[in-house]
Amino acid sequence: MDIKALVEKYERGSKVNFDHILKKVIESWKEDEIKPTVLMHSCCAPCSTVMLEEMVKVADVTVYFSNSNIYPKSEYERRADVQEKFINDFNESTSSNVKFIEAPYKPNEFVKMVKENNLQNEPEGGKRCTACFDMRLDSVAAKAQELGFDYFGSALTLSPHKNSQVINNVGFEVQKFYTTKYLPTDFKKNNGYRRSIEICNTYDVYRQCYCGCIFAAKEQGVDLRKINEEAKAYLQDKK
Repeated sequence: MDIKALVEKYERGSKVNFDHILKKVIESWKEDEIKPTVLMHSCCAPCSTVMLEEMVKVADVTVYFSNSNIYPKSEYERRADVQEKFINDFNESTSSNVKFIEAPYKPNEFVKMVKENNLQNEPEGGKRCTACFDMRLDSVAAKAQELGFDYFGSALTLSPHKNSQVINNVGFEVQKFYTTKYLPTDFKKNNGYRRSIEICNTYDVYRQCYCGCIFAAKEQGVDLRKINEEAKAYLQDKK
């Protein structure tokens, strides 16, 4: 199926129903009796909940944790551990076989990208976020091509604080540089965010109070010292 052609059918300037497009793609998989391999970027365990619940029914899913934007390092390590634990618990509970890959943590590259493009003072949801989406989706696309996946995508579209139109447009732009196809989504549709909270409660999943970016955290008045202390305590308990 030509996914891009489906998107282009929408009137220029109108919002694209990416959830509807995903359903169309899934229908084509079922008609062709195929179960494709999909590498899905995830920023955290909560955002991966609904994505996994929906996608494991129709695809062979691997979660790619690529989030060098998360600060401090202790919080990054905590979120990565929580993500992997949720996948293991989900697999055990649902008899699924979701795999987990963690990308190298390179926070200096994220900070350098922000400063070189003078995005430090951008508001949440502005150009800095778009650049961050691009950085992470490029990472998952490169890994998907390297490992031979059929599609790459992201669970970022679950968050009510993230613009799915922007995320998916970035995904299609990134796709131009790779052979692996981008899979558009909008997991917040059909009460997806509410369902994610229910799943987090069921699996006792840690839900963070900020996206992870140091610039957004400072703008929102997040107590990063407290976050660091709590994350370190969590990691120490794990040891």
